[in-house]
Amino acid sequence: MESIFFHIDVNSAFLSWTAIDQLQKAKETDTLDSYVDLRDIPSIIGGDSATRHGIVLAKSIPAKKYGISTAEPIASALKKCPSLVIASPDHHSYSAHSHALMEFLSGYCPVIEQVSIDECYMDYTPICRDFESPQAAATIIKDSVRETFGFTVNVGISDRKVLAKMASDFKKPDLVHTLYAKEIQAKMWPLPVSSLLMCGRSSQETLRKLGISTIGDLARCDKQLLAAHLKSHGILLWEYANGIDSSVVEPNPAQAKGIGNSTTMPTDALSIEDMKPVLLKLCESVCARLRKAHMYAGTITVEIKYSNFHSCSHQIALPSPDYSSTVIYETSLSLLQELWNGTPVRLLGVRATRLTDETAPIQLDLFSYQEHTGQTEKNRKLDKTIDAIRRKYGEGAIMRGSLLSHTDTHSSN
Repeated sequence: MESIFFHIDVNSAFLSWTAIDQLQKAKETDTLDSYVDLRDIPSIIGGDSATRHGIVLAKSIPAKKYGISTAEPIASALKKCPSLVIASPDHHSYSAHSHALMEFLSGYCPVIEQVSIDECYMDYTPICRDFESPQAAATIIKDSVRETFGFTVNVGISDRKVLAKMASDFKKPDLVHTLYAKEIQAKMWPLPVSSLLMCGRSSQETLRKLGISTIGDLARCDKQLLAAHLKSHGILLWEYANGIDSSVVEPNPAQAKGIGNSTTMPTDALSIEDMKPVLLKLCESVCARLRKAHMYAGTITVEIKYSNFHSCSHQIALPSPDYSSTVIYETSLSLLQELWNGTPVRLLGVRATRLTDETAPIQLDLFSYQEHTGQTEKNRKLDKTIDAIRRKYGEGAIMRGSLLSHTDTHSSN
C-alpha cells in the first residue's frame, strides 16, 4: 500500500506544558481551589514575568482572540489585553515533557521522526493492520495523549509528509485532519501563501509582487518564473503547493550520522541580515566536507541558540540529495527565516544528514530532471573549482563577495 504519514503537533506546547506543571504543583501544595488553567484564560509564555520584557513564545486560545501573536513583544501584547497573565518559560521542563511524549508515541509505532521539541512525523504504514483506518488510529493516539498527559495534540494525515504537516495546522485544538494529495485543490489551494510550509515573510513579499496570493495561485504559476525570482526555494514552494514530496519518515537515531558545523558569534545577531553571512560560511564549510567525503545530503537542519541559551532547531528534506553550497544555503536560509523568533541569536548551526554516496543513483521526476542536469550541475562544478583553489592556495584565497565584510567567527564542528 502507499505510505501514509501522521504529523503530530502539540497544541500551544509551552503554554500547555506550563499549565500541566502548575496543576501538578497545585496538587502537591493542596492549592487546587485557587488553581487557574492558563489554557482557559488570556495568557502567554515568554520573557520575564516580573519585568514583562521579551516576546510571546506561546499563547492561549483566549489570548489569540485579542489579536496576540507568537513572537510579538510582550509590551505590545499587554496593550491589547492589560489583564494578560504572563508565565516565564521553563525549557528544562519542556524537554522532559517532549521526551516523555516521544517515548509514549514510539509505543504505537517505532518509525518516528522528531523534527522539533513539540512535533514529529509517524509512518502509519507499518501499523496499518492494527487499526480500522488512519483516521481511527490518529484519533486513538490523540485521545490517548490527552488522557495520559493532560495536554492535547493535533494530528495531520496524508500520503505526503509536507501535506501531513499542513493538515495538522488546520483548525485546533485536539483534532484530526486529512490532506491527501487528491484533496489539495479543495482544502489547501484556497489558503493564503503564508499558510504554506517554508513560505516565510521574504518569499511572501516576492510572491505578492508576482500577483500570487493563494497556494492555488502558486501551484498554477510557471515553475521557471518562480525559479527566476526565488531560485531553488521557488521550486520547492511550487512542489509543496502541488503536493509533491517524496521524503519518508527517518527515525532519529539514523540521523546521528551526518556532517555539521556551528559558530558562536562575537556579538548577538539581531536580524536575518546579520545572520546571513554567518549562515553562508557555515554552509560552505559543511558542503566542502560533504564534497570531500563524496557524500550527498538528504536532510538539512538549522539550529539556533538564543542569548538566553534556549536552543531550537528545524529540518527539511531536500527535493533531491545534494552537496551544492548554493542549494544548501538557500534551504538553510529558508529554515532560519521560519525558525527565528525575532530575539537576539548567540549561536547558529547547520547539519547535513541522511547522507548518500555521490555515485548512488538519484530518482528524479520529469520536472526536476532539467534543473538537476542544468543549473545544479553548474553549481556543483563551481563548488569543486572553489574547493580546488582553496586546497592549493588556502581558505582565504577565494570567497563570496557577501563574506568580504564579515568579521571572522569562532566555529566548532
